[in-house]
Amino acid sequence: MKVLIADDDSVSRLLLERLLKAWGYEVVSACDGMEASELLLDASPPRLAILDWMMPGSTGPELCAQVRKHVGRPYTYLMMVTSRENKEDVINGLNAGADDYLTKPLHPQELQARLRVGVRILDLEDKLVAAQQVLLHKATHDDLTGLLNRAAISELLRRELARAPREKSACGILLADLDHFKSVNDSLGHAAGDEVLREAAARLTAGVRDYDAVGRYGGEEFLLVLPGCDAAALRERADQILAAFRDRPFYAAGKPIRVTLSIGAVSSVEWRGATPRALVHSADVALYRAKHEGRDRVEVALNDEIRESVIPPVMKL
Repeated sequence: MKVLIADDDSVSRLLLERLLKAWGYEVVSACDGMEASELLLDASPPRLAILDWMMPGSTGPELCAQVRKHVGRPYTYLMMVTSRENKEDVINGLNAGADDYLTKPLHPQELQARLRVGVRILDLEDKLVAAQQVLLHKATHDDLTGLLNRAAISELLRRELARAPREKSACGILLADLDHFKSVNDSLGHAAGDEVLREAAARLTAGVRDYDAVGRYGGEEFLLVLPGCDAAALRERADQILAAFRDRPFYAAGKPIRVTLSIGAVSSVEWRGATPRALVHSADVALYRAKHEGRDRVEVALNDEIRESVIPPVMKL
C-alpha cells in the first residue's frame, strides 16, 4: 500500500521512509504542504498519509480539510503528527478531517500498529464500495443479459433527450424485437430462449458505439439510445444490426437457428419537444409496421405516429 510522508524536516522524513519501507509499504514523500497536496489529489493518490502539523505551504489540518472536500475519490486515511499534546489541538486536527493523531517523538511500534489500523479501515472501505457497486449493478441491469434494465435505460433516454437540445443535436431511438421468439421457447425450451436472448444482447452491444446504450425493455424487446443520430443515421445503424443477426446463425440447445429482428426507429431531431414516452410510443408503432411488412426490417416513425395517446398493445411475434 502506498503511504505519503509529508514533513519539512528532512531527517524525520528520511527516518520514516526507512521504517515504512522496511515494513513493506510503498513510500512517497513531500517536503511541504504544496507538494503533499498535489500527491494527495493526484489521479492515483496514496491511501495512507502521515502529515506533519506545521509545514510551509499548507499545514496538516489545512491538507486534511482540502482532501475531505473532494468527495467521490478513493478514501485516504490521514494521520496527523505533531509535538502538540493539548486536547484542543487534537480536537482541531480531527475536526479538520484527520483519522488519527500521533505525538512526537514517534514510537515505531505504536506507529506500525496505527498504520495497521488504517489498513484495516481502508480494506473495509474498499469492501463496502465494492458491495455498493454490486448492488447498484443489480438494481440497474438485467440479470439474464447483463444489459441495462427497463428503468435504467428509460432514465438514460430521459437524460439524453434533455441534453440533445442544449447541444443542438439529436437523440436516436431504436426499439427492436426478436422475430418469432415464442417459437424458440415452444420448440427448444426456455433455456434455449435464454441463450438466444443473451446472444442477441451481445450482438446489439457489438453493433453500437461505445457511448450508445442498449437496454432490455421487455421480454424479447430491446431499446437502443444513440446520441447524435438523425433518421438517416438511425436507419443505417439499424441495417447494420439487422445484418449482424441475419448473416450468422444463433446456437441454442446445440443447434444453429435463424434469428432476425424487427426495428422501429425515431430521432428526436424530427420531433422537437416530444416526451420520452411519446418517442418510444412512436418507435413502437414503427416497430409494429416492420412486423406487419414482413419482419427482419427497420421502419422509421412517420409524422402521424408521434402522439401522447396510448394505443392498445400489439402482439409482436
